[in-house]
Amino acid sequence: MVRQIAMRVLAGDFLDYVRFRAVCTSWRSSTVCPRGRGVIDPHFHPRRWTMLPEGHGLYPGHGKLRGYVRFFSLDTGTFVRVKLPLFRNHCALDSVDGLLLLQRDQDTAVRLLHPFTGDITELPPLATLLTQLDNDLPVANPDPELSKWYYIRYGICASVSCTGGSIVVMLMFSRLRRLAFATSQDQQWTMPNWDIPVNRAILSFRGKLFLVQSYPSSSGSLVFQIDPPLQPGSPPLPPRLIATCPADKLYCGFHLVECDSQILLVGHNDSSWSHFVIYKVEDLILERFTPVKSIGDRAIFLEYKCLSVSSKVLPTVMSETVVYNHPTDRSFAQYHLNTGAWSRPIDTCSLNGCNPGPRSLIQHEQRAVMFGKGIKGSWIAFLEGEEKAPFLVMNGPLYPEAGSLDFHAAMKKED
Repeated sequence: MVRQIAMRVLAGDFLDYVRFRAVCTSWRSSTVCPRGRGVIDPHFHPRRWTMLPEGHGLYPGHGKLRGYVRFFSLDTGTFVRVKLPLFRNHCALDSVDGLLLLQRDQDTAVRLLHPFTGDITELPPLATLLTQLDNDLPVANPDPELSKWYYIRYGICASVSCTGGSIVVMLMFSRLRRLAFATSQDQQWTMPNWDIPVNRAILSFRGKLFLVQSYPSSSGSLVFQIDPPLQPGSPPLPPRLIATCPADKLYCGFHLVECDSQILLVGHNDSSWSHFVIYKVEDLILERFTPVKSIGDRAIFLEYKCLSVSSKVLPTVMSETVVYNHPTDRSFAQYHLNTGAWSRPIDTCSLNGCNPGPRSLIQHEQRAVMFGKGIKGSWIAFLEGEEKAPFLVMNGPLYPEAGSLDFHAAMKKED
């Protein structure tokens, strides 16, 4: 009975499961310890948790942070502090199902880390991809090798699939429109000989990759799915068209977002971009073109990375809203699904250039979807007609310190 209850708790939130096991020795001995299983068992993946910056240019691994990194639950609003000394010589490439995809500085080895249990799966170095890339890539740097790194180190979207103790990771490189895959037993990453359709925002969902080809717009929005390899050692099959939303139903619908375990396709009703239209992908697969009227307590953030956040636990986030570029001045604003109206801009950096903070929580989520995971110490310039003040990807301090806790205090009984 205790184990059944524990699995129900785990289905909701990983941290609740840890707290459940910490109640007493009997409950702890009757349930499965997550350590050692954090990566290989999908039940223990800390889904809906995201890593957040400390602000003022203090990227993960900065000496002033003393090895601590802060994480935030998109569903409960809980903050936890975790000591991750790996960031002294690693950088984050992506996060998938709450797991961190890291690259080791000295040899480009890729490592999949469960931030709460410390479990690590070793993957081949990214450098094994260099010989598989064409030499005629558009020049991003006078040095050919650095130019290749420009294409493979930034804009990564990863998926993780676990079957029978075997882990397969797929990496989508948005700038290359190519995919690479590897297992923990492989010595190198492998690129299949097919390309990815032109797309904007890629979604990783339940071990698969999803993307939308929305060019040319006259063809409508074409939703593709990439499945993990069917057998160990075999390459993934090319992208498979699973749904089409006609152009007269959706304009520039190229954003996919997970919301309450559903994949939503988000676009506009016409070329003015003044109103949003949302469809469930599962409805589009069945050729049912009925727009979604409500997203409940959620707010959706759209950009290169898309996510949904519960408004119940975040006072600065309003339900039934979409946060995106305002169609007139390109500032980030909230679109209200109930009224079809736009609020005033929620930030100043999209109007006046960006800087390291301070920022409210809603602006942290905005930054996360704009640029995803940042390479530590990397500078990006915000361009809107002219170059504005450069800023660090990881910016802005979090304010609700009272809602945070040290995760290791909750896990110490596991030792």
